[in-house]
Amino acid sequence: MPRPEHSISRANISENALKVLYRLRQESFQAHLVGGGVRDLLLGHEPKDFDVATDATPEQVRQVFRNCRLIGRRFRLAHVHFGREIIEVATFRGNAVPDGEETEQQDETGRILRDNTYGSIAEDALRRDFTVNALYYNIADFSLLDYADGLSDLRHGRLRLIGDPEQRYREDPVRMLRAVRFACKLGFTLDEGTEAPLFKLGHLLEDIAPARLFDESIKLFHSGYGLAAFEKLRQYGLFAQLFPATEACLAHEQDGFPITFVSRGLANTDRRLAEGQSVTPAFLFAVLMWEPVRRRFEQLLADGEIASEAMFKAASEVSRRQQSLVSIPKRFSLPMREIWSLQPRFEQRDGKRPQRLLTHPRFRAAYDFLVLRAQAGEADLELADWWTRFQEASADERASMLERGAMKRRRRRPRRRKSSQATDAPSHADTLDAAN
Repeated sequence: MPRPEHSISRANISENALKVLYRLRQESFQAHLVGGGVRDLLLGHEPKDFDVATDATPEQVRQVFRNCRLIGRRFRLAHVHFGREIIEVATFRGNAVPDGEETEQQDETGRILRDNTYGSIAEDALRRDFTVNALYYNIADFSLLDYADGLSDLRHGRLRLIGDPEQRYREDPVRMLRAVRFACKLGFTLDEGTEAPLFKLGHLLEDIAPARLFDESIKLFHSGYGLAAFEKLRQYGLFAQLFPATEACLAHEQDGFPITFVSRGLANTDRRLAEGQSVTPAFLFAVLMWEPVRRRFEQLLADGEIASEAMFKAASEVSRRQQSLVSIPKRFSLPMREIWSLQPRFEQRDGKRPQRLLTHPRFRAAYDFLVLRAQAGEADLELADWWTRFQEASADERASMLERGAMKRRRRRPRRRKSSQATDAPSHADTLDAAN
């Protein structure tokens, strides 16, 4: 498709990506913008990043760019660094394996373990996952190349895998999560052949490294469409592969809970991202894993454990099992567990305890978590209202609130009996602020 027939303009392409494209072209290599960047430009979206495909080998790319690093074991890639921006350059992949070389390795399930077979641009296009990601913008003449009928799928809002869907999912099971993510991100419908295997191949995710599944979880739930992704993952049985303990709880919901809690948490995250506010994986995973933690916590309380010990044990047990599936780094898992551990402390509104809790570094995130629980009907709304008023009150008002609380606790003593009138609590429906 020549330049006059498509909408991609160099004015919308990263300056650093253009530098890479032009420099490779000057060195007599082919240079094409490819993948999500081309797809998003055609849809009128601002690309998150720009990837380049070329016939230059990774070693040749490194010779051209001094600011280049080679990465990857399964497939060798070149990263060209421009400050904080990285332009990823990939060599065209092929199908033929040279004589005497073992450049592609697969396990017994068909999953690709190593793939450094280079080929032509036509071969490379058919090795990509989805047709809408197999479009190439040629810097030589500004034309658009389409080898897999991706433009038609783009026009019809259809997401379709290239090749046999089941084989492609077996080559890399993470493609199932990518199918859900792209369908939600783009608002596309899944092609029937692409969708059907999702219902039966979820178990293949068991062989994916937990650290990689953490990265994919962040992409799914921290990209502005987390609630839609959550619902679609559950539809295909994929959420159960990532968070089986949570799914087991959701399958036995009562009065709309806990699915209301998880949905509200993800909807809040989507809202914050849409408003350009910060989010943290610690809060996200605290929401996703809270219900199994809460249920175990209540079991331990019933067995006679004190609240702090019960919460510690419940959090440890659930987190330990989850780590073998989706590995949450300590920089997120530790604050996640702090958010949980502070929940019982909100019940303690006597003496100096509320003041001490206010100074806790994780107070704000834990308070937001409490509000979310109250909105979902799992915690007492009066409790959340009290903490909303308490943190916004002046020093004198706080002292008065603590005194009224103390008088309520002493009402059973005849000689000290007094009454107090509760004040109306301000609404806190929009106060969620999942701070680091």
